[in-house]
Amino acid sequence: MSTNLHFNPNPLPLDQVDLLKKFLAEITSQVDWAGIRYVQEITHWRGTRDEKPDINSLSIEKGVCIEVLLGGQFAYGTTSDLSPAGLLRAFQKARDMAVAIGRHGVFSFTKSHRPTVTGRFSSHHNEPLDQTSLAEVTDFLMGANKRLRVSEKIVNSQALAMIVDCEIRLLSTNGTDVEQKFLLMGQHYSATAQDGGEAQTRTLNGSLNRCYQAGPEVFDKDRIFVECERVGREAVELLTAEECPSDIRDLLIDPDQMTLQIHESVGHPLELDRILGDERNYAGWSFVKPGDFGKLQYGSKQMSISFDPTVTGEYASYAFDDSGNQATREYLIKDGLLERGLGGVDSQKRLKLPGVANFRSSSWNRAPIDRMANINLEPGHAPLAEMIANTKKGIYMQSNRSWSIDDYRNKFQFGCEYARLIEDGKLTKIIKNPNYRGATVQFWNSLKALGPASEVQTFGSPNCGKGEPSQVIRVGHSAPPCLFSNVQIFGGGK
Repeated sequence: MSTNLHFNPNPLPLDQVDLLKKFLAEITSQVDWAGIRYVQEITHWRGTRDEKPDINSLSIEKGVCIEVLLGGQFAYGTTSDLSPAGLLRAFQKARDMAVAIGRHGVFSFTKSHRPTVTGRFSSHHNEPLDQTSLAEVTDFLMGANKRLRVSEKIVNSQALAMIVDCEIRLLSTNGTDVEQKFLLMGQHYSATAQDGGEAQTRTLNGSLNRCYQAGPEVFDKDRIFVECERVGREAVELLTAEECPSDIRDLLIDPDQMTLQIHESVGHPLELDRILGDERNYAGWSFVKPGDFGKLQYGSKQMSISFDPTVTGEYASYAFDDSGNQATREYLIKDGLLERGLGGVDSQKRLKLPGVANFRSSSWNRAPIDRMANINLEPGHAPLAEMIANTKKGIYMQSNRSWSIDDYRNKFQFGCEYARLIEDGKLTKIIKNPNYRGATVQFWNSLKALGPASEVQTFGSPNCGKGEPSQVIRVGHSAPPCLFSNVQIFGGGK
């Protein structure tokens, strides 16, 4: 008997909603403001290795985060015990913490920092989830494994699917009532080839990068199986490829690598809590200063970056952040000029700078902090073929393999899986172990061409880590192919 998937099989029942609203009414006189964020998340993992089942797991998380405002300070308490007694213990913990913080507060907040909003959001999907069984997902992954194994030199093939069904309900004493439901799909495919002491791994767009808000339509055999065969062939090709040269060249970057470039050298440096110093002891600071907004030429005039949780199907789309702030599309960087930071209303008020609706938590047992959502590089007008034709000495890199960036998000180096030289306007030799390095502002100011909207690709990741205690959250990125001038490249081990 096969188990079918279900979209929100056990949503928060009305009687539980009524209980939470009743509880808020009972505590409203004890604090200046209070909110409850309920989260339920069901995650299925299915994986196969070398055409054999490898991963079969299910996790269920459910609980609430109670936020209170008292004496100008926000504080939090969490619990998975949804009984009146459990809610009361979490509330008392939050209230006591607010009192303790009040003795050392550096900023005084008000109820105006938590708007009254009502609304609903639900992920779009083309195919109903309940018509797909877990056995069918595993069979699909087995088929992908088979396509990855194009040669006897493929010594390891992996296929992985992650299916997440998430519900968030936000209620507050000032009348906020927001319900958001998310259906999230992630996929990963990889092939490792070996010949003697040489081994090379090629993936489909990098590690667990193919993540979207969607339904079972993402398991598209006609498209994925063809791509898996290409991944297998390229893994074998890398075994006999030349080592990446070490010199200065124009660098053409594929959208699947651009997503990490955007993430690390634009997304994280623009988080306002980093700029405030809140993250410096754990995840690092930022080279960006408060006075840079409206003044810093972050990149060339070709560069425009938007924050946009409103994109249908992108991995970090939503209608409201965890403070109830409504999500809207905003430019972070326009024509290369830094305009806006990645900070929710709390950071905005502290820094007196414009921000966005990105005050987000990873689950019920974490307090919200400033997080990326969908951070997208706007397209240009130069098709990929044209960029190649106009490059005399360059290299084209695809799919991230490694990365390193300093604590200020300034100096970085990235390694990719696969590359080809560009010589006199033509793609030539396949290159293995390609890497490049740079400094953020200098690098982005060397951007000289971007692909058009028709060449934009969208990806996502479930693995953006930040915060103390640690929070791993979902992000989305889209980009066209991009051409940078005079970038330092180098081979493996150098």
